[in-house]
Amino acid sequence: MVVIRLARSGAKKRPFYNMVVTDSRNRRDGRFVERIGYYNPVAAANEPGLVVNAERLAYWQGHGAQLSPTAARLVKGLAKKAA
Repeated sequence: MVVIRLARSGAKKRPFYNMVVTDSRNRRDGRFVERIGYYNPVAAANEPGLVVNAERLAYWQGHGAQLSPTAARLVKGLAKKAA
């Protein structure tokens, strides 16, 4: 199954997450098909904390990709801000 989830990167105590499309059997930070955005929980006030390519997100969801619970929460919050 294809899943959209967060892959952690960054330094110790400075997390940075890439939103990736991957096979559910792959490791969290392992191989992925496509990077569709990122989430920076420690972003400064003038930097964007969450960036998602909505077109690619819709494409993958249309092809059966499932959002992880955390990715779904972030995307839902992004949709509320846009509305």
